[in-house]
Amino acid sequence: MNIGATIRAIRKRKKLTIPQLCEGTGLSKGFISNVENNKTSPSIATLESIAAFLKVPLPYLLLHEEQRMQVTRKEERKLTTTGKQKLKVEHLSAQGGLRMMIVEFPPGATTGDHIHEGEECHFVLKGTLLAEQGEDSAVLEEGDSFSWNASVPHKVTNTGEGPALVLISVYKEVHSYEEM
Repeated sequence: MNIGATIRAIRKRKKLTIPQLCEGTGLSKGFISNVENNKTSPSIATLESIAAFLKVPLPYLLLHEEQRMQVTRKEERKLTTTGKQKLKVEHLSAQGGLRMMIVEFPPGATTGDHIHEGEECHFVLKGTLLAEQGEDSAVLEEGDSFSWNASVPHKVTNTGEGPALVLISVYKEVHSYEEM
């Protein structure tokens, strides 16, 4: 956690000087300098005062870099293929245990029976799909959506004449021991 650098970046982005921050919070220049250079750890009350003056939520100051907004530009997206059917996967974004992608299913392509930990939500961007899980099945077309618990065997098949595009969000709980 780099609270000082975060405070400095917000202050500079808002074109505020250290004296202005001092005046707005009642803190000394030396103290603010030490905070911004991570030479001292401010109390929660002090952080509340700084956050209020900077007009940012206090929790924002406490986020680790990897917890902050992550941006993936279109030209930076990772593209992969998966399975025997060579489904094209465009990886859009990921945060913690959540990831989002667009999958292109060629005509007749299927995931085959698939099972894994987590939850999935799907939104059909283009084409016609047959989604099957256990005894449940549904034909879905552009604009339709579906979701399921992915620990139950499931399968998606493109039953249309052309390619199908599906926006998929997958959530899998991240356990701390998995990060080690």
